[in-house]
Amino acid sequence: MSVQAPGTRWYNAVWRWHFYAGLICVPFVVWLAITGTIYLWRPQVEAWLDRPYDRLVTAGPVTSPEAQVAASLRAVPGSHLDRYIVSQSANQATRVLVMADGVDRRVYVDPHSLAVLHVALEDQRFEPVVSRLHGQLLLGDIGSYVVEIAACWAVVMLLTGLYLWLPRGGRGLAGILYPRLRGGRRLFWRDIHAVAGIWVSVFALGLILTGLPWASGWGGYLAQVRHLTSAEQGPVDWTIGGKAPAPKADAMLGVHAGHEGMMMPAPAVVPGELNRVVAAVRPLRVAPPVLISPPKTRGAPWSIASDAADRPLRSDLQIDGATGQLIGRTDFAQRHWIDRIVGYGIAVHEGALFGIANQLIGTATALLLFVLAVSGTVLWWRRRPQGLLGAPLPLSRPRFGAGLVVTICTLALYMPLFGLTLLLVLLVDATALRALPGARRWLGFASSRPG
Repeated sequence: MSVQAPGTRWYNAVWRWHFYAGLICVPFVVWLAITGTIYLWRPQVEAWLDRPYDRLVTAGPVTSPEAQVAASLRAVPGSHLDRYIVSQSANQATRVLVMADGVDRRVYVDPHSLAVLHVALEDQRFEPVVSRLHGQLLLGDIGSYVVEIAACWAVVMLLTGLYLWLPRGGRGLAGILYPRLRGGRRLFWRDIHAVAGIWVSVFALGLILTGLPWASGWGGYLAQVRHLTSAEQGPVDWTIGGKAPAPKADAMLGVHAGHEGMMMPAPAVVPGELNRVVAAVRPLRVAPPVLISPPKTRGAPWSIASDAADRPLRSDLQIDGATGQLIGRTDFAQRHWIDRIVGYGIAVHEGALFGIANQLIGTATALLLFVLAVSGTVLWWRRRPQGLLGAPLPLSRPRFGAGLVVTICTLALYMPLFGLTLLLVLLVDATALRALPGARRWLGFASSRPG
C-alpha cells in the first residue's frame, strides 16, 4: 500500500475545486473580459458616436432651457420632461430626456435654432446596451444572477489557482513570473496559464469584487446590510440588477409612482422654474454631466445630480424652483462610509477613478483573464483522458482541513450565491450521483483505485 506524501489530500482537494470552478467560469470569463473591455472605453466611444452633435456650426443667441424642452416634447408627442442635461458649451446640442408610455427617449436639440437633430431610445444607446451585455447577458434578472454566480466561482478559481502555483522547492521564478518558451508545447501552455494567473490575480479579484454591488443577489444583500446597519443616507447611486433603486419619495407613493401598474400623471412644470434652476446650478461647480429632474409633486424642489463617471466627484442637490435657492446639497464626502467604499470601487471598475491609466490597467487585466481562460481550456483539452471529463482523480477521498473549511464558509457568507450553489453541488454529490457510479467517474468524483 502506497503512502501519500504530507499534504497530498489537501493539494488534491484544492486541485479539484480549481478545476470545477474553471469549468463553470471559463465561458463567462471570456465574455466578461471582452464586454468589460468595451465598456471601459465607453467615454471615447460615446464621444465618437456623439461627435455630430458636439461641434455644431451655429449662429444667433442661445435659447432658454424651457424653449429647448418644448421643442423636445413636440418631437415626441404625448411625452413629459424626465431630465434636462446641462450643456457644457454653446456649440453642443442640448440633451433632453423625455418620457412617453414609460419609455425614455433622448432628444438632441440645437440650442440656437431649436431644431431637433436626433431622437434615440435611451435604453438602446451604446452605454446601456454594453452594460446589459456585460452584467446581464441581455437576459434581465436571470442573466444578472448567472453572471454573479460565475463571478463568485471565478474568485474560487483564482484563489485555488494561487495556492496551486505558489513556488515550492526553490525552483526559481521561471514558470511563475515569466514563461519558459523552450520547454515544448505542454510546458509552454502550463507556464502561460500560471504566469497569467499570478500577474492577474490581485487585479482580477479587485475587478470582480468591485463589480458585485451591481448584481441582483449581492447588490440586494448589500442593500439589506445598509438598512440593518442604519447606513442609508438616501438611495444608492448605482444600479442593482440593471435597475436604479427608487428614491424614497417614489417608494412612499407605491408602485404606481414607478413603471409598474398604472403610471401616475407627471405634474406640469411651472413656467419659469427650469430656467431659474439651470441659472442657479451653473455657478455651483457640479461635476458634469449634470442631470436636472422636475419635482414629483407640485411645489416640491427640483433634483440635481452629477452623473460623473468618477463617482467621488458626484453631488446631489435640491433647488427651489420658485426662488432658485439651494435647499440642500450632499457631496460624495458626506455619504456613508459604505457608499463611499462602493463608489470608489465602482469608479475603479469602470476605469474612471484615475483617467487613462485606470482604463489601461483594466484592459490589461481583462486581456490576462482572457489568456488565463484560453490557456486553461487548452491544458484541459490536451490532458483530458479518453471517455472522462478530465477532472483530477483523487488517490483517496480528499480530506477537508480546517483552513479550507474556514475559507469556504467565509466566501459563502460574503457571496451568498456561491454558498447556495456550493450547497447544491454537495447535495447532488451526496444524493443523485451516489446512485450513478458511471456519472461519478466521468465527473471525477470516483476514486481511481479501491479504498
